[in-house]
Amino acid sequence: MTDLLFPAPPVHTIPVESESAAFPIHRIFCVGRNYAAHAAEMGNTPDYEAPFYFTKSPAHAIGSGASIPYPLETSDYHHEMELAILIGVPAFRIAQEEALSVVYGYCCALDMTRRDLQGASKDKRRPWDTGKDFEASAIFAQARKAEAFGAVVDQRIYLEVNGEMRQDASFAELIHSVPAVIADLSKYYHLNAGDVIMTGTPAGVGAVVAGDILRGGVEGLAPIELRLSAPD
Repeated sequence: MTDLLFPAPPVHTIPVESESAAFPIHRIFCVGRNYAAHAAEMGNTPDYEAPFYFTKSPAHAIGSGASIPYPLETSDYHHEMELAILIGVPAFRIAQEEALSVVYGYCCALDMTRRDLQGASKDKRRPWDTGKDFEASAIFAQARKAEAFGAVVDQRIYLEVNGEMRQDASFAELIHSVPAVIADLSKYYHLNAGDVIMTGTPAGVGAVVAGDILRGGVEGLAPIELRLSAPD
C-alpha cells in the first residue's frame, strides 16, 4: 500500500432509498441546453443533432438540505433544476436500445451556476469552469432505483424559490432522451459505476440571493432543498 503525504479526500456519495449503503460519485457529467425553451431563454438556438457536455468535480457535490454561503466572485448566481442519472455498471459505445440497462437510479439535482462568470467565459470562448465547477455547485437529493422509478417519459420537474414557482416543465420537453444521452456520452468516455449524468435544465432559470430557500422536485423522486446564507 502506498503511503500518502496527507489524508486522501473523502468519497462524496448520494443516499439511496431503501439502502443502507450510499452511491459513491465517480464523475459528474452535465448535458448543456437539453430543453429548447431554456436554450432560447439563454439566447441560443437548440441543437437537435447531438448533446454537448461539461463536467463538475465530485468534490463539489453536496446533499439536499444543506445550507451554503453565497459563492465567491459572483453577483449573478443562478439555479438550474435537473434530473440526474446514476450509472451502475460499465458502458462503452453502448446502443440506445441497451442504454437503460446500465442505469442504477435517478435523483433530483441542482446545477448551481455563476452566470456572470459563465457569460464572460463564453464571450472569450474560454472553458466554463469558474462559472459551473466550484464549491457546492452540484446538489443531489436521495436517489431512487431505476426499477422503482420507471421510465423517464413525461414526469413533471419543477423548482420553487421562497415558495414562488420558477421552473415548471415535463421530461417530454427533453431534446435528447436518457437513452440517447447515455449512448452518445459512451462514445467519448468509458462510463463506469458511480458516474452521474445531469440531464439539463428546463426554462425559468434565474438569480438567487442570500436568505433564499430553494425547493424542487421530480414526480416520483425525493425532493431537493437548498438554503443560501450570507457570503463567507
